[in-house]
Amino acid sequence: MLNTTVPPASGAMRPRRPKRSRFVPRSPAFWFLFPAVAALAIIGIYPLLLALYNSFHLYKLADVAAGTPFVGFDNYIATLSDPSFWGALGRTVCFLCLTLPIEIALGLFAALMLHRTALPWLRVAARVGLVIPMATTYAVVGLIGRLIFNRQFGVVNYLLGLFGIPPLDWLADPTLAFVSVMIMDIWQWTPFCALILLAGLAMVPKEAEEAARLETPKWSKILWHLQRPYLLPGLTAILILRSADMLKMFDAVFTMTRGGPGTATEFISIYIQRIAFRLFDQGMASAQAVLLLILTIVLSRLYIRFVYREAV
Repeated sequence: MLNTTVPPASGAMRPRRPKRSRFVPRSPAFWFLFPAVAALAIIGIYPLLLALYNSFHLYKLADVAAGTPFVGFDNYIATLSDPSFWGALGRTVCFLCLTLPIEIALGLFAALMLHRTALPWLRVAARVGLVIPMATTYAVVGLIGRLIFNRQFGVVNYLLGLFGIPPLDWLADPTLAFVSVMIMDIWQWTPFCALILLAGLAMVPKEAEEAARLETPKWSKILWHLQRPYLLPGLTAILILRSADMLKMFDAVFTMTRGGPGTATEFISIYIQRIAFRLFDQGMASAQAVLLLILTIVLSRLYIRFVYREAV
């Protein structure tokens, strides 16, 4: 039987697929990442650029009719010459230098205890218990602190009364108010340090750890010579994240002490909030926020350079 199919002519038109625009990506990964990138741009990048723009302009909410004239670096110069700004920044750095080492030390102690325990159920229960303070929001932590350190019915004064110590006015005394904020922050974020360091200890080879324990019974030598390299990456993450959190700490302190008494707990974030929404000087507050961001970046780079470098 003869094949009667006629081959198409060389010049015949074939159906073509519709062309896609070169600006529309074909990869499905793009469409999965696009919502997160868009949210990051709207929530994070746009406010940052707006703050950077406002920092170079005179922008006062109480005098909107005056507009936002360009003033260059005047806001930065005024900020750097403001003693109140340096006072708030000094209190913040003092809070960081006092609180963060305590959190790391207590977290390391808890991580070592959980790492050495031979009871699996105790590890699980401890990890669940450690998550609870971290899951508590900052504002709630501040409200809990107001109740715990209340002069009349606070738990702390009740416990001190059992030892014959008269009640202390924790939130009205400048030093005690600062200490009370430290205690609440240590309570909330020591579990975070413990979990991160416990994850680092879990990376240590069991054979090497058992051999080290047979060679020397001193846990300090095992910690320094064997476990320390595995702890440094987690320690670097703790330093970066907690330093950034403390430099922008606002909710817990504001709900607990309102920055008082006086300026005893007025950290840099509370000071910026006062400039922006009580004095209505958005330009000055934006310049202070940009300087705080620069300080956070510098600290992060120093941590990576001098702490993380020892782990590699």
